Amino acid sequence: MPQLYIGNKNYSSWSMRPWVLLKQAGIAFDEVRVRFDSFDAGSDFKRTMGDVTPTGKVPALVDGDLVVWDTLAIAEYVAETWPDKQLWPADARARARARSVCAEMHSGFTALRSHCPMNIEAHLPDTGALIWRDQPGVRADVQRLVEMWGALLQEHGGPLLFGQFTVADAYFAPVCMRLHTYALPVPPHIAAYVQRVRELPGVKAWIDEALAEKDFLDFEEPYRLQPAQG
Repeated sequence: MPQLYIGNKNYSSWSMRPWVLLKQAGIAFDEVRVRFDSFDAGSDFKRTMGDVTPTGKVPALVDGDLVVWDTLAIAEYVAETWPDKQLWPADARARARARSVCAEMHSGFTALRSHCPMNIEAHLPDTGALIWRDQPGVRADVQRLVEMWGALLQEHGGPLLFGQFTVADAYFAPVCMRLHTYALPVPPHIAAYVQRVRELPGVKAWIDEALAEKDFLDFEEPYRLQPAQG
């Protein structure tokens, strides 16, 4: 059974993508959670992950003596290893489009990712309103998402981006978390897609486990003070 190394579920958007992909597809795997203590070279996190992958980062998939790192590589390996799960669209043109939008997410949307870090436990509409007011890059990233998702939902008829669940939905699941946490304004049809993603069994399982962590990391939350200890 493959092992998937991940970070904290509340914060680790990159870990969420392959975890949701495997879980939603019904592929059995062992989860290895490596807590974010810090990202310094001497941290427990870096020492642990440095023994697994040359990048020293999560996620990483270990299948026998093979180690696959980077979310896109993991997604491709999973789709090829379990072809019966149909994790990419069957149509070649749709498949190319799905890979394109995943690659765009992988290398783009930097303003949204940097100003709205994933934090599933938090509800930050006031912070989101300030970000929306002050960060034109975030507004541009969200507008691109609205255009992209809207076109795909219309073309393929929903309920997900390419009709049925694919890598693309797993890839954008952390974005749905961000839109929800920061209450960023999107049209109703996009908000409905966000909610459908949040209700997928694989995504809901991740959310539930993220909420159960209760592992506050101040370096992941520069916009919040540590809650008072009861």
